[in-house]
Amino acid sequence: MSESPPCDDQVADELCLALVSGIGPRLRQLLLERFSSPADILAAPPSELRNVPGIGPKLSRAIAAARHEIDIEAEMALCHDNAIRLVTQRTDDYPRSLREIPDPPGVLFCRGTLLPQDALAVAIVGSRHATQYGLQQAERLASGLARAGLTIVSGLARGIDGAAHRGALSAGGRTIGVLGSGLLNLYPPEHKELAAQVIDSGALLSESPPHSPPASGAFPQRNRIITGMSLGVIVVEASTRSGALISARHAMEQGREVFAVPGRVDNRMAHGAHRLIRDGATLVESVDDVLEQLGPLVEATTLEDGDVVRHPAELQLGEQEQEVLQAIGAEPTTIDEVIGRTGLSPQKVLSTVSVLEMRRLIRRVGGTRVMRA
Repeated sequence: MSESPPCDDQVADELCLALVSGIGPRLRQLLLERFSSPADILAAPPSELRNVPGIGPKLSRAIAAARHEIDIEAEMALCHDNAIRLVTQRTDDYPRSLREIPDPPGVLFCRGTLLPQDALAVAIVGSRHATQYGLQQAERLASGLARAGLTIVSGLARGIDGAAHRGALSAGGRTIGVLGSGLLNLYPPEHKELAAQVIDSGALLSESPPHSPPASGAFPQRNRIITGMSLGVIVVEASTRSGALISARHAMEQGREVFAVPGRVDNRMAHGAHRLIRDGATLVESVDDVLEQLGPLVEATTLEDGDVVRHPAELQLGEQEQEVLQAIGAEPTTIDEVIGRTGLSPQKVLSTVSVLEMRRLIRRVGGTRVMRA
């Protein structure tokens, strides 16, 4: 066994809290609102922990005993020996868009790499019992969006998810799979080879510890990460009770765009997508429908097969422009905040802000505040 790297105390505390059975994302947020850090939560006496809504006697005792009963060094060694990285809000590659959702994951177990360009991502989800038409549309859209430079995010499930990952891979693009099980308990097992390809061309992520089995309650939580990492979510096929509709609801709650691909009116797997369209989701027939909704378009590229792919303006930005754009949130952000987050001079920030305004990627809301357009 190779020697494990030193254990960072703050990462260890995040991991320890994540391993306490019964602490989900919403309870974690409530605990952080009361105690401010995982270290303070783990050090709090049960009597204080019980003041947090949802924390009863049993769970408060489990939290207070966690540092003594959970072998964090063994868990860290397990991750190290299986090339699993722990991504927390303190690490540089924690997806910025996830920080903005109401219940961000404290720890993401990661195999592969997360890159800054993954901020430009689109989720593609749908039925596990997809028709041939649905599989074809998912793969076609994923391939086109990947060739336009977007990262494709999905859940590595059977059906539409698998087709989305394969479409991105066939185009030589990046793709990220978010699991509802642990990274060392891959589900479904027949996607082992696909999972390896996803790791090579992006990343596999899970909020669950490595050996966690697939559990029904984990999949809706997983869906909020899929949509939280994305600019928008495309529902290809979904029945009226499909988990893909949960993803669409998460997307709406998170302020993400919702897209739906129409199907045959007599196909029950199309009824969920048709309901989304009736409720205001953008109808998708081509890649352009997605790109036009996500933002301003610049030059079109004609591919060898004759397809025309349009690129969002954000994909054409230089390094400094990307840095300034990433420092500007969906809520009004002051110029001073942008300067502080980027470390650039006021003159460089102001000139770059002007460029981003001209490209209609941001807009001013008052003299010294800007926000995403």
